[in-house]
Amino acid sequence: MTSPRTVLTAPPAAPEILARCRELVAPALAEAVDGLHPWVAEMAGYALGRCEVGGAPATHRQGKGVRQALAVLGAEAAGGSAEAGVPGAVAVELLHTFSLLHDDIMDDDALRRGRPAVWKAYGTGPAVLTGDALFALAVETLAAAPATAHTAAAVRRLTRASRDLVRGQADDLLFAHRPWTGPDAVSAGEYEAMAEHKTGALLGCALAVGAGLAGAPRETAAALDRAGRHLGVAFQIADDLLGIWGDPAVTGKPVHGDLRHGKKTLPVLAALAAPGRSPLAELLASTAVLDDGAVRRAATLVERAGARTAALGAARRHLTAADTLLAGASLAPRPAADLRTLLSSLAHRTI
Repeated sequence: MTSPRTVLTAPPAAPEILARCRELVAPALAEAVDGLHPWVAEMAGYALGRCEVGGAPATHRQGKGVRQALAVLGAEAAGGSAEAGVPGAVAVELLHTFSLLHDDIMDDDALRRGRPAVWKAYGTGPAVLTGDALFALAVETLAAAPATAHTAAAVRRLTRASRDLVRGQADDLLFAHRPWTGPDAVSAGEYEAMAEHKTGALLGCALAVGAGLAGAPRETAAALDRAGRHLGVAFQIADDLLGIWGDPAVTGKPVHGDLRHGKKTLPVLAALAAPGRSPLAELLASTAVLDDGAVRRAATLVERAGARTAALGAARRHLTAADTLLAGASLAPRPAADLRTLLSSLAHRTI
């Protein structure tokens, strides 16, 4: 008599993890948005990739849903059900979308995911209004979650993340007015603090809120929050690298956009800290907006300075810190493995 073979299934890859979480959260997210004023709901649906201008079903890819996935995985990793994390997932996705609407206006970005940003498609005023509505809806969604001892703590985490997000964006805007070199230049440490607030705060919040709604102990939620913040810095560095060397077909934004507008990104700051920085510093200081030739030369100088390698090293350092925090927390094995898969893919921007 032969024994049946054990069929081993491969662990899910990051796109599969994201798809599973999106499908779980989609009905609740749609229900929340559809409760807004019809015009605002259409603009919110456009921002979320659900529809086109005018309300017709979307014909392009939607966002990956990273933050909502982190909330679901946070709940599962804490030993709860995926469903326990859904209110947190909806709230962080709404808050993230709010931040994108306002960021695109502040940064004068005309494109988002390869199509006109909301302010370009509908106007600046309507885009601001929609962002405000999404912020309020995010807090309301989480406050209306099934009342437990952890609901109030989840709301506090969301509002603290909102405050940190604003702090990071404020620093990012102020960096634009500081010199490239000298005592008032932006340091790598200041950059990393900005990235933690602007990007990491909401990633950490997503993990911690999901875990908290599933009943995780405070120390577990705090460890997940810190892990998400480290991930956010790694994610922002990867985004900076794509901003200089990325493929517009993948990023949805023009190549060299950050360099063209003089953004203080980590690769550029690292290049300016390296020996032989003078040609780059002179080029960047020569004009507010670089033309095509100057942008290409700047990108070459940044790479020759070893800044791409230095930035990748910084991203890996933060990813290692996130992984160490996950390893030290008491998490359910399979969701924790999914979480590590997702975090690694995000930090390396392979999804």
